[in-house]
Amino acid sequence: MRFEVLTLFPGLFASFLSESLLAKAVARGLVSAEIVDIRGFAPGPRRTADDRPYGGGPGMVLTPGPLAAALDSLLALPGPPALVVHLTPAGRPLNQALARELLWRRRLILVCGRYGGVDRRVAELYPGLELSVGDYVLSGGEVPAMVVIEAVSRLVPGFLGEKESLEGETFSEGLHGAPLYTRPRVFRGLEVPPVLLSGNHREIELYRRLEAERLTRAARPDLLDPDLPARKA
Repeated sequence: MRFEVLTLFPGLFASFLSESLLAKAVARGLVSAEIVDIRGFAPGPRRTADDRPYGGGPGMVLTPGPLAAALDSLLALPGPPALVVHLTPAGRPLNQALARELLWRRRLILVCGRYGGVDRRVAELYPGLELSVGDYVLSGGEVPAMVVIEAVSRLVPGFLGEKESLEGETFSEGLHGAPLYTRPRVFRGLEVPPVLLSGNHREIELYRRLEAERLTRAARPDLLDPDLPARKA
């Protein structure tokens, strides 16, 4: 799986890509990630890539020129066709089903906005997928880009090492995961559910399924019935 990230702050990705399972996947060639500094395509000695919005208003807007030049350079590279992903609060919500769809694209170019946003003409000239990781405000698209990389990379065969690790995860079947317990058996008066100590794998599987459904119904009933609204905090 190949990711190319356009950002004004490439340094934010250094530790993210060099730790834990993702670093191992990169080292094994399962995942590749190229972080591209948008300012490298900006003109002038100051490499300015933003300007004030037409029509007035607060904040700055990323100008289309540097982004377009960066996209042109990436799209001209050899390899599988790339899907341009514009990270924006107005985009399609990211969920596990969409992460699976993105996996099959094999190559994603993630465009990270900053400040007030990105000149709209970039999305019009480079259509792809407009994607949101949630209904909240962030300072830029870098954290959403990391979310996309993590969510999609975990689905790459061999990333987790064990197929069962992926199958039992939250949202793998559209449900929250069941509660997990480990040693000690009793902690501050709270005991591990006896069924998990029984050794009866069928009963344990049934327990976990019922608990996953119970927790999902309490916290996210919309996952079980799309006609229901998501529960508000």
